[in-house]
Amino acid sequence: MLQNIAIGQYVPGHSFLHRADPRSKLLFIILFATLVFLANNTVTYAVLVAFTLYAGLLSRLSLGYILKSLKPVWILIVFTIILHIFLTKGGAVYFQWGWFTVEERGIQQAIFISLRLGLLVVISSLLTLTTSPIDLTEGLERLLGPFGRIGVPVHEIALMMSIAIRFIPTLMEETDKIIKAQTARGANFTSGSLVKRAQSLIPIAIPLFVSAFRRAEDLALAMEARGYRGGVGRTRLHKLAFSWRDAGIAAAGVLLAITIGWWRA
Repeated sequence: MLQNIAIGQYVPGHSFLHRADPRSKLLFIILFATLVFLANNTVTYAVLVAFTLYAGLLSRLSLGYILKSLKPVWILIVFTIILHIFLTKGGAVYFQWGWFTVEERGIQQAIFISLRLGLLVVISSLLTLTTSPIDLTEGLERLLGPFGRIGVPVHEIALMMSIAIRFIPTLMEETDKIIKAQTARGANFTSGSLVKRAQSLIPIAIPLFVSAFRRAEDLALAMEARGYRGGVGRTRLHKLAFSWRDAGIAAAGVLLAITIGWWRA
């Protein structure tokens, strides 16, 4: 079911990652994403996978729930694997049938690129699963604060990003409800030609867009009714503060960067 997708959801808790400062988690994800693209061999990818699994343990969330974040991209991952197996050439030939060959380099790239995509999705999901939308907004705003001095609307950008992330599971749930309603009315989304399947998505897309605009309008009215006037002059009940957990995340980031740099071919 679409509502079981983990991307954008927040699960309250008291784990190490839940209590860490959102700024340190955001900075670590930027570093991690950079290291994922720098990894280029089995050892470096194994280190990244092991570190991601350890981060999952620190979140105290079930592995199955974390892996649900891969549901929206599994088709892209499979397509990437097939594409590289078919088109990437080099190394020993494992299978040949006419012009079609499966070679060592193609299999290696298929594994590495799919791992790269999966790691980015899982580590990003850990951020939203362990960080409340309010904390995420404040963390983004504090990190982007220096850009406010040159006229960039930092608060508004951070707010838009956090609202967009927050509404992913809501829109997924709404899509699931629309699909069930249309199926109950006799709609068929699984058979027919590609053109017919594309046409069958229209009864889903139109109600979804209407619902999204209605939710956006309701949110805007609610914010206006509560006196929201942007980030100027706003104060906060709970201020962000770094702790020993954030020092641990920083140390882990440095150690991970050194390890990847050392083993990178």
